[in-house]
Amino acid sequence: MTVMADIIEIEDFSAPELDIYARLTENQLVNRANPAEGLFIAESPLVIGRALDAGCVPQSFLMEKKHVSGKGAALIARGGDVPVFTAELPVLTRLTGFHLTRGMLCAMYRPVLPSPEVVCAGARRVAVLENVMNPTNIGAIFRSAAALNMDAVLLTSAGSDPLYRRALRVSMGTVLQIPWAYLDEGWQERLQALGFKTAAMALSDNSLRIDDPRLTAEEKLAVVLGTEGDGLAADTIARCDYTVRIPMSHGVDSLNVAAASAVAFYQLGMRRA
Repeated sequence: MTVMADIIEIEDFSAPELDIYARLTENQLVNRANPAEGLFIAESPLVIGRALDAGCVPQSFLMEKKHVSGKGAALIARGGDVPVFTAELPVLTRLTGFHLTRGMLCAMYRPVLPSPEVVCAGARRVAVLENVMNPTNIGAIFRSAAALNMDAVLLTSAGSDPLYRRALRVSMGTVLQIPWAYLDEGWQERLQALGFKTAAMALSDNSLRIDDPRLTAEEKLAVVLGTEGDGLAADTIARCDYTVRIPMSHGVDSLNVAAASAVAFYQLGMRRA
């Protein structure tokens, strides 16, 4: 039996069921007091589809009228009997405060995250993000990680949430395709116990070039990237097995962390023949 969605035309901006899209902040959606009710917002048909593919459960849709019977119809059908709030695009822009990418949002329940040990089981190359704060950078790093042979991403809790709407959109939904988990104190020791060598991406006089064959020869390698501006903490660098640099020219001293991640993942994610 086919379950039909409840199509609701928006008439009252103050309706409490629209709080998710109009008034709640990203941090409020996380709902740390009741994690089982935590939500995130998927934006665009591509990201919504990848979220559904990953098993994420929708709470409601918000979409432009024309998409209900158009490119959103298949996604609505996959969502079951959840409400679909709809209006013309200018109304949705006023409601949310931003222009909807492809005219479509979906509020979804946050998945339960695995432990680092589960994420790293069977992995050979992982990315570690220490306090990376910018959601755009987080999204770009995840997209590069998925494309360039990283098996998983591990993050410190002080960084930005990969399920923030902008991070998820910039990642093109790959946040929901590549395994990830949060790290706590002592994460270097945890990774070393799992058999990983750690490579800190940092400027240092005694660093290895990123194309040093010792790095690609490692059976298991964790590529460690630091926060925007300050980079990795000195203590983090000291506790890693390697310090690695990307050679620069024309007087440029470093790359943005998202750009650096793509270079690092391409070089260090290469599989041995």
